[in-house]
Amino acid sequence: MCGIIGYLGFRDATPVLLEGLQRLEYRGYDSAGLAIVTKGALSVCKQKGRVADLERETKQQSITGTQGIAHTRWATHGAPNEQNAHPHSDCSNSFAVVHNGIIENYAPLKAMLFKEGHTFRSETDSEVIAHLLEKFYTGDMEKAVMRTLGCLEGTFGLALIHKDSPSLIAARRGSPLIVGIGEQEMLVASDAAALLPHTRQVIYLKDDEVAFLNREQYSIKNLKGEVVDPSIEELKWTLQALEKGGYKHFMLKEIFEQPAALSNVLRGRLTRTGITLSVRLDVAKIQRLILTACGTSWHSALIGKHFIESLAGIPTEVDYASEFRYRNPLINESDALVVISQSGETADTLAALREAKAKGAQTVGIVNVVGSSIAREVASGVYLHAGPEIGVASTKAFTSQMTALLLFALHLAQQRKKELPRDLLHELVCAPALVNHILSETGSIKELASSFIHHDHALYLGRGVNFPVALEGALKLKEISYIHAEGYPAAEMKHGPIALIDEHMPVIFVAPQDRYFEKIVSNMQEVKARGGRIIAVTDSEDERLATLASDIIIIPSCSEYLSPLLAAIPLQLLAYYVADMKGLDVDKPRNLAKSVTVE
Repeated sequence: MCGIIGYLGFRDATPVLLEGLQRLEYRGYDSAGLAIVTKGALSVCKQKGRVADLERETKQQSITGTQGIAHTRWATHGAPNEQNAHPHSDCSNSFAVVHNGIIENYAPLKAMLFKEGHTFRSETDSEVIAHLLEKFYTGDMEKAVMRTLGCLEGTFGLALIHKDSPSLIAARRGSPLIVGIGEQEMLVASDAAALLPHTRQVIYLKDDEVAFLNREQYSIKNLKGEVVDPSIEELKWTLQALEKGGYKHFMLKEIFEQPAALSNVLRGRLTRTGITLSVRLDVAKIQRLILTACGTSWHSALIGKHFIESLAGIPTEVDYASEFRYRNPLINESDALVVISQSGETADTLAALREAKAKGAQTVGIVNVVGSSIAREVASGVYLHAGPEIGVASTKAFTSQMTALLLFALHLAQQRKKELPRDLLHELVCAPALVNHILSETGSIKELASSFIHHDHALYLGRGVNFPVALEGALKLKEISYIHAEGYPAAEMKHGPIALIDEHMPVIFVAPQDRYFEKIVSNMQEVKARGGRIIAVTDSEDERLATLASDIIIIPSCSEYLSPLLAAIPLQLLAYYVADMKGLDVDKPRNLAKSVTVE
């Protein structure tokens, strides 16, 4: 969940590394550090806090050199402080290492190294890597690296340098790492965003691969020392896509990018005659579909279950990826697993995918990042093509996932020779315009947010396909505004949450005029009777809502298949404006990181 960048070339490495860290800061931002080879010695600078704090310190120390590594941290082992910040060095300050992942056997390794006389400066699991390198180094870098990696259990994406070696070495197991190939320079990074200003030619390292880089050439080997012939891929994103483009925050930009993102999901896949997806599934063999994901992607999976069962008639289950493999799931060749992840690197989701593959299930991925681990390991899938999502709180990826899942459900229905609802196909074509309409009228949501900032709690309620939208709305609010919020099926309110309702508790209802509308109006009356403040997201004016709700947000009228997509937009905006009005760091909420690459 940390950000890694390394550079080896002809330029001053410090500004290259700092710029890379700024582009990676959404992956972790409790501390940052860099190490540069300077005149045969390692210059290490580390700071608690943001990359900007590190940049100020490097300027004071005037650290320069053409070879270095850097890291921005989201703490797993050890408190977020300067002592535990990366890079970590060995006793002789010859090696410097940056690491993303978890070394599960670090305790016995640390005990062994301590007995051998090594001195540790941090509480982290990562520091053992530097000391193992020191232990095994006798002048042969490759041998020391291979022996060190052979000792490690767990996950790692790591980069390392040695004060006397004009090389940059990177290795991966379970945590993403990319090699960037430039002109007379090489880079490594945990995310393509850090490489894009310097090169578009990249190699996505696979598990248990090690990259040995110098300025002019590279060699990729597996842990047996065998040379691997990697494929070189070209990055498709633009630098402009990685900038705020005049918006105050990336999150706001990404909310307003949703019409374009949805158009990209639909492009080439929705035709007059049906759905065209490059998904390879033996549909006749499938008796059950399992959707698995984490966080916001799990909410999209709940919506996808509704789509698939309603349109394709295939029994569908939804599982938390973090729980999936630990219950020894009953899964076999008649099942298909659909894994959903924006980054394509979510550790729990990747583990669930491997568990299902080992048991013979068919696999499909719905991911945004081309070349990611999940994209490479599934049998087939659907790329979102939503563009980079930098804000930690997911917005356009969520609505893109919903759209991709609706296409997938229609594809399955088509494969099963079911007649596709033509009205829905037409409505899908109009989806980007409908979202754009909501985004063109945000004044009432801003006004609502200004009255929201003093609340400490909120309740989000929905029914049917819009219950997961309530979950997602609550998640957005607590992620970035730190207001405690919970989402429930509206009918479940009477089974506990109603005890919380009083005049200080705002209750947000997702209440389109669908088959659940009369029921949800009854739930509103129950809240009203107990003094709760009601906020309704609906698709038409209604006299009863006017008497029950203190605030009403109108979205365009649509079918139940598009209502969760449209209802999600004002809830994203509400969370954003509340957090912004509270003066919080919207793009980097406390304790969170964008890509969860550790279990």
